[in-house]
Amino acid sequence: MTEITRDVVIIGAGAAGLTAANELRKAGLSVAVLEARDRVGGRLWTDTIEGAMLEIGGQWISPDQTALQETVAELGLDTFSRYREGDSVYVGPDGVAHRFTGEMFPVAPETEAVIAEITERLDEMVAGIDPDRPWAHEKAAEWDSVSWDAWLRSQTDDDEAVRNLAFATGSAMLTKPTHAISLLESLLMAASAGSYSNLVDADFILDKRVVGGLQQVPLLLAERLDGDVFVSQAVRTIEWSDAGVTVTSTPTTGVTGTAIAGGGAGLTVRARQAILALAPVLYDRISFVPALPRLQHQMHQHLSMGFVIKVHAVYETPFWREKGLSGTAFSPYELSHEAYDNTNHGDERGTLVGFVSDLHADGVFELSAEERKERILTSLSHYYGPEAMNPVVYFESDWGSEEWTRGAYAASFDLGGLSRYGKYLRENVGPLHFACSDLAGAGYQHVDGAIRMGRLVAGQIVDQVRA
Repeated sequence: MTEITRDVVIIGAGAAGLTAANELRKAGLSVAVLEARDRVGGRLWTDTIEGAMLEIGGQWISPDQTALQETVAELGLDTFSRYREGDSVYVGPDGVAHRFTGEMFPVAPETEAVIAEITERLDEMVAGIDPDRPWAHEKAAEWDSVSWDAWLRSQTDDDEAVRNLAFATGSAMLTKPTHAISLLESLLMAASAGSYSNLVDADFILDKRVVGGLQQVPLLLAERLDGDVFVSQAVRTIEWSDAGVTVTSTPTTGVTGTAIAGGGAGLTVRARQAILALAPVLYDRISFVPALPRLQHQMHQHLSMGFVIKVHAVYETPFWREKGLSGTAFSPYELSHEAYDNTNHGDERGTLVGFVSDLHADGVFELSAEERKERILTSLSHYYGPEAMNPVVYFESDWGSEEWTRGAYAASFDLGGLSRYGKYLRENVGPLHFACSDLAGAGYQHVDGAIRMGRLVAGQIVDQVRA
């Protein structure tokens, strides 16, 4: 067991933890970052699979994500726009692929009118939500007690309108069944992006990518920490008091990277303060001595991860472009409810990325790998044609099987949980601070939110030290 002493120990080497570590170092404080995985990045992971570079985790940058934009620019990384020239595709209840341009799906005029009316209503509701304090809204408790699905169905009996409105925050973002999330949680998701209209606008939300992959952000941040990032170190115990913390980790199987220590013996880190920069669903992997207060025990039991499979299909050419298609596709009736052109910058091959979420994801994992692949590619072929059945590389990002993640994209509350516990999410417990994208307001469950939380908590610690 190796013992070290630092001003601040950080658990989790994702965007939040590494941002906090860099901010603290700039302020003259010493840090140690402990990461259970054998790599940095958390839910950011760029890897080469069968010769294809794939963004296994998060990848897109939207115009409102200014914290991420600032970090990308400061690190000297280049970005490129998602391909979006040509027609989008929508598959309706008739099972037919309809080509369209613009933001509105090609639905019946009466359905289009309902979608537009409810979208306007939602934008008005979202405008009153502070993403950092959604529980403070006068109707927070009321909106948190009704499911997203039930509220939408109380607004209209047009099932197609409900399905199209619901999936933006349900299947697409919170990745849970719409009956399992509250109206308030859905409004928070929209408020974190600035409006409900922003959230349903794919050209806004999925705007740009980083050349070479978004995991370069945590990789470059880690390099700046001069060996103070320790991978393959699973934190098992945190002893805490007003005097400080003692964090103990045990080694997991891993490798050693440049400027990153890993493997070998476990670590004991003594520090004045600690930052838990990991998803709250993982707090129960750590033994706290003394135990966390009753409130935290209760609160964390009402948070759970969503579940989505990110499907990567690489083809010899982006054949859909030859058909005049942008690659953008939607359907609340398809196994893959959305898909996009995800071709890498400068790549002659074409890549599609599709998503299979919540109950659909549960269902396909009851199948064999081959049958699951067949079902998913068949769904993609409904958008793009039979050529979609024959990728040269096929890969599924299954974050639900990741030991140190347990789902995707992020954690959200069950019905009633946000209004009941939300205001305590970021509340310090003695020397323990909490920071990750799951706790963010603006940028909630995105890399932008992780960076914002890393900056916020680092600033709080620096202010305490200087007080």
